[in-house]
Amino acid sequence: MDLEVMNGLLRPKSIAVIGASNTEGKIGYSVVRSLIEGGYEGPVYPINPKSNEIQGFKAYKSVLDVPGEIDAAAIVVPAKFVPQVTRECGEKGVKGLIVIASGFSEIGRADLETQTVEIAHEYGMRVLGPNIVGILSNSDKCNASFAPFLPLPGKAALVSQSGALFIAMDASTYIRRVGFDKMISIGNMSDVNFGDTVSWLDQDESTGCISLYIEGLKDGRRFMENALTASKPIIALKSGTSAHGAAAAASHTGSLAGSGKVYDAAFEQAGVVRASDLNNLFDRTLAMSLQPPMQGDSLLIVTNGGGVGVLATDSAERYGIPLRFAPEDVQAELRKYMPEFGSARNPVDLTGMAGRDWYQVSVQYSFAHDWVDGLVVLYCETAMTDPQDIAEGIKAAVDGSGVTDKPIAVSFVGGERSEAAMRWLVENGIPAYNEPDTAVNAMASLREYARNQNAAQSFVRNEDVDEAAARAVIANVRSEGDRAMTEIESKAIFEAYGLPVAHTRLATTEDEAVAKAVAANGPVVLKIVSPDILHKSDAGGVKVNVEGEEAVRKYFREILANAKAYKPDADIHGIAVQEMAPWGTEVILGSVNDATFGPAVMFGLGGIFVEILKDVTFRVAPVSPEQSLKMLSDINGAPILEGARGETPKDRKALAEVLSRYSQMIDDLGDEILETDANPVIVYDEGDGVCIVDARIILKAE
Repeated sequence: MDLEVMNGLLRPKSIAVIGASNTEGKIGYSVVRSLIEGGYEGPVYPINPKSNEIQGFKAYKSVLDVPGEIDAAAIVVPAKFVPQVTRECGEKGVKGLIVIASGFSEIGRADLETQTVEIAHEYGMRVLGPNIVGILSNSDKCNASFAPFLPLPGKAALVSQSGALFIAMDASTYIRRVGFDKMISIGNMSDVNFGDTVSWLDQDESTGCISLYIEGLKDGRRFMENALTASKPIIALKSGTSAHGAAAAASHTGSLAGSGKVYDAAFEQAGVVRASDLNNLFDRTLAMSLQPPMQGDSLLIVTNGGGVGVLATDSAERYGIPLRFAPEDVQAELRKYMPEFGSARNPVDLTGMAGRDWYQVSVQYSFAHDWVDGLVVLYCETAMTDPQDIAEGIKAAVDGSGVTDKPIAVSFVGGERSEAAMRWLVENGIPAYNEPDTAVNAMASLREYARNQNAAQSFVRNEDVDEAAARAVIANVRSEGDRAMTEIESKAIFEAYGLPVAHTRLATTEDEAVAKAVAANGPVVLKIVSPDILHKSDAGGVKVNVEGEEAVRKYFREILANAKAYKPDADIHGIAVQEMAPWGTEVILGSVNDATFGPAVMFGLGGIFVEILKDVTFRVAPVSPEQSLKMLSDINGAPILEGARGETPKDRKALAEVLSRYSQMIDDLGDEILETDANPVIVYDEGDGVCIVDARIILKAE
């Protein structure tokens, strides 16, 4: 990223408005008017070949006629003229283009976008947009947009893909009392994208946290890299996560990935905190722009009402921070500031008798105590207390504690006096909300951010793999014109990556099947091998626990007959003879090649848990064994692997290592592989390892 160019684009010291107008109602009029009313102090150069003066500024026929330097050009002419204007800007030495004009890829004219960006890059310029509202910056008094005004000043920055939401959120900042220094409309992202803006805002001294409204990412991996290296918190609201295309997916994994799970995983891996809706985006932005992350799990709640304390307790559990009773020394101290019928456990109920003094001393002591990692303070408005007095007591307590590396969030429940007190708290750096649930959720975002940052693990590639052998198998399959690999072919690739597959060999005749079954020295599984039959059980193509020559011959014939009846034109390679793996706990591994993030690995419990409950988790590949171990804990069925109800714990370490290797396989071969399943994978007791029983790989279309 060229910092000088991006500074010129997003913090311009001079601006040209190409398509500026004196006619109210035109965007060219609004952009110039917004610059004036926002108090922009740099030179403004309106460009309009038919006017000599626009809204008090001297107008020019072209940017080439402007005598001074131009950092950014806001372009509002019709789309067909934008490439020509871009070249003129390049010849002038403009650093960046704010292309407000629409009529590009959003209506099928991607060619105009491509042409504009190519010309811009010839001259070292960057393009923001097209199809955007513009840029807003309080610290620069710059409203280069057709939004009506600058947002409420604050420490956050917002990047929005939606123009209509951009304008609505600008207005909402004053109602919600959430301040932003900068707002950037990103539109079609023909050039500058979310990753670029994240990297630039991370270096901007006026930005404390970065909020994103995302409809889609064009380069998911690059975004992850930029977000992961950012030093400032990032909150993202992702729309459009409903399932799509799942019905056409050929594997279990493909059908499970269409619900936004890969986005969830990618954001977590990149350290990005998710917002659930617009309200939540504002609420979490407020907390993260004003408070440090919550580094531990010990949350203390101080309140004057049992009801709101119970509500907050429920919320804490819902958002992943279950409350624990405070240590005895904390309880003993806090009992001094409440009546006998109060409670010092957690929540700390000071009772309705609590005034400023009790609040202030309790908050100051608690906030400074080593056990407390985060503090939520609740207040229910009463006739005998003044909300403003309580608010000032809380602020004095925080200041008096000397603590700057722990977060606090507040909720006042009451009327206009409480609303005014909360506005005062926000203005003084303490996030305040009118519901206990919202305050706890805000605290959860600070905990989530800390956890994501602490969980980042670098992946160390396994060197004992044979990628060349795996690619040779793929090349052979493609030479046959196939995309759906057979179990035998899939397992050959698994073996090339050191994955523990059950011994499986192909038999094309009954005699071969008998010989291979005898060599297995025990019961075997017989399975149809056909690229045209992906779900073997549905076709009656699987027989388990087969033992003895007579049984092998019988089931060999039966499986072939079932397969031909199921799909008469199927290309049948033969019957797989596989050693019968001992019973254990079934799990599934899988992968998809996501359109945004590329290869992503899935984990879940097998059987009914994946078929019906869809209890699975995803990560963008590759993932380290440490990250893989966390995946095992993410699913609802995690206690089964941990040894629930007296069961022996399963070999989670071995499973995590297998999952990590699996992720390397799909990452290495991501240019070839579309989807995979390893289902079932048998996990044995701790120390006894893992066995992959069945395997499926589907290649990308050529």
